[in-house]
Amino acid sequence: MGHKFQMDPKGWRVWHPSPTKPIFTPPPGAVDAHCHVFGPSDIFPFAPERKYTPCDASKEQLWALRDHLGFSRNVIVQATCHGADNRSLLDALRSSGGLAKGVATVRRDITDRELSALNDAGVRGVRFNFVKRLVDVLPTDDFIEIAQRIKLLNWHIVIYFEAADLPDLYDLFVQVPTTIIIDHMGRPDVTKPVDGPEFALFLKLLRENENIWTKVTCPERLSAEGPNEYNDVVPFARHIVDEFPDRVLWGTDWPHPNMKSHTPDDGALVDFIPKIAPTKVLQQKLLVDNPMRLYWP
Repeated sequence: MGHKFQMDPKGWRVWHPSPTKPIFTPPPGAVDAHCHVFGPSDIFPFAPERKYTPCDASKEQLWALRDHLGFSRNVIVQATCHGADNRSLLDALRSSGGLAKGVATVRRDITDRELSALNDAGVRGVRFNFVKRLVDVLPTDDFIEIAQRIKLLNWHIVIYFEAADLPDLYDLFVQVPTTIIIDHMGRPDVTKPVDGPEFALFLKLLRENENIWTKVTCPERLSAEGPNEYNDVVPFARHIVDEFPDRVLWGTDWPHPNMKSHTPDDGALVDFIPKIAPTKVLQQKLLVDNPMRLYWP
């Protein structure tokens, strides 16, 4: 066994030990399409260049949460604390019995053989982080080159950025030759009007580029109201689900890295779903049809 990492003493919060049972029952086959595994750090160390050190969050704990919330499958996304070392992710995918797929982090020097091995393990996309506080250098130089290579595998690109930075990144994103999935609705400032110019640019990006999807996730990160209603996020997510019902995904974001304001209750997050997807048709698309089409075609 290796070194056990200690969680940052900076106000990061440990994931909720006993989330409530949701009132909302997800449709059969529902997918939690954005979650993470961390460590165990004595087996899968965190990256030296990481900007935070989380607590461990194991695959077994993720499977238990999936069952508790009433979901059937997971899409596990590589987080920045593990950098481009995807071993923890791959270990979870190989242990999932085919019930999990993954989104990896790769660098431009990755070989075709290494990409093929990731594909065999269940990876179906690559994530790029453009949130300036989480990376030392924006991955602009690698972005298009890697996107072109993974298109041959029928993978997609996941991008994470903040709304204020979209004007500078817009032209880069529209060059991508494969499917793009935007994390957390591009992190809109929900204190601004839903019909304001900042969110309008995000909607323009989706309207004019049919290869671009988004996750209507993380109200706990976006809300200015605090737990657990997140009603100020509803108009933004509801607008997206209504206009782009075939290009939206949902996930818990468990174990909620970097959260300082409060510890999210994953059961309450599931009960947020009918606020933004109020009909059974929309819920089926959001939680089953769309992620299955993308990850289990």
